[in-house]
Amino acid sequence: MPSISQRGLLMPASPIRKLVPFAEAAKKRGIKVFHLNIGQPDIRTPEVALEAIRHFDQKVIEYSHSAGNESYRRKLATYYHSNGIMVDHNDMIITTGGSEAISFAFKVCLNPGDEVIIPEPFYTNYNGFAVAAGVNVVPITSDIRSGFALPPISEFEKAITPRTKAIMVCNPNNPTGYLYSEEELLQLREVVLKHDLYLFADEVYREFCYDGISHFSVMNLEGLENHAVLMDSVSKRYSECGVRIGVLISKNKQLIASALKFAQARLSPPSLGQVIGEASLDTPAEYFREVYDEYIARRNYVIEALNKIPGVFAPLPKGAFYSVISLPVDDADKFCQWLLEDFSYEGQTVMLAPASGFYATPGLGRSEARIAYVLKLEDLKGAVKCLEEALKVYPGRTK
Repeated sequence: MPSISQRGLLMPASPIRKLVPFAEAAKKRGIKVFHLNIGQPDIRTPEVALEAIRHFDQKVIEYSHSAGNESYRRKLATYYHSNGIMVDHNDMIITTGGSEAISFAFKVCLNPGDEVIIPEPFYTNYNGFAVAAGVNVVPITSDIRSGFALPPISEFEKAITPRTKAIMVCNPNNPTGYLYSEEELLQLREVVLKHDLYLFADEVYREFCYDGISHFSVMNLEGLENHAVLMDSVSKRYSECGVRIGVLISKNKQLIASALKFAQARLSPPSLGQVIGEASLDTPAEYFREVYDEYIARRNYVIEALNKIPGVFAPLPKGAFYSVISLPVDDADKFCQWLLEDFSYEGQTVMLAPASGFYATPGLGRSEARIAYVLKLEDLKGAVKCLEEALKVYPGRTK
């Protein structure tokens, strides 16, 4: 039998989805599973997007321009202008989800064997994109007690080698919910300029910033026109995870020209997805106010309730809709599987994402899990109750 490639063997399975078979088995046994493991919001998709689908009347669904429909890119540029990000429609390439934007950036900006520094814990699929591009992830560990603030810049300096070509942040952060401040990003700017690096920024949760704190984009860091690379998506902003439309943005003309060649190789981004994405830009402000209020209520409830459970620590996220929490367990991977295989409370259980999969450093995150507060309050209350009862009887409880 022919052998599988080294890249194929190294490609990591998703730690977010690896427990799915156990959840499916639990449901077949009649157990209700509260899904806090994945960032799939239950927030309704904007009506303007749904109307665009209902009234789609093209007789042929054609390829679009490889960079994406010009009408969409021009309208998208206007959206960024309204957020203080002054980019042109020629500074962007529409991608098949934010995932393809990240993949393009890795392949355009880094050679096989090059290194990208990422604060950990980080979105686990960054590992997969790096493996596919032959790139090495160098983690800088952040601390749960600081809410996962940016690690000291001295740690970045120590990690830089001749192979280092980029630093990457997710802001607001998945999986921690941390919102990097302008001051923290300015510190990264100095390192990037000093060592002539790229600064990648996954900003898909831009609209989800809380407690009166504003989002600051890397595109607004002075002097980084040829260094800053922005990745974005409609998935979370408009609750359109299945639309699979994202965007890669940079003022670096050579970078965009090179990325376009990758875009041409995959022909075009989804045509129907672009129709939905373009329509979504007309979403009224009231929609975002309602979504904001809903997530604030969910966040405030779930963080307060979790911190009342003996042995649990949940830092207060300032953005997105995630938190990495500390649990009084011997092994969070085992605990999360046990919740689905061996535990139920009043016919219900909860599914979490073990945090070990969000770290690149072996051994870290073994007593942590990521939660996504993407369920309505009633379900969040049921999920927290299940977790509280589970920790009372889990054989591997540590404190």
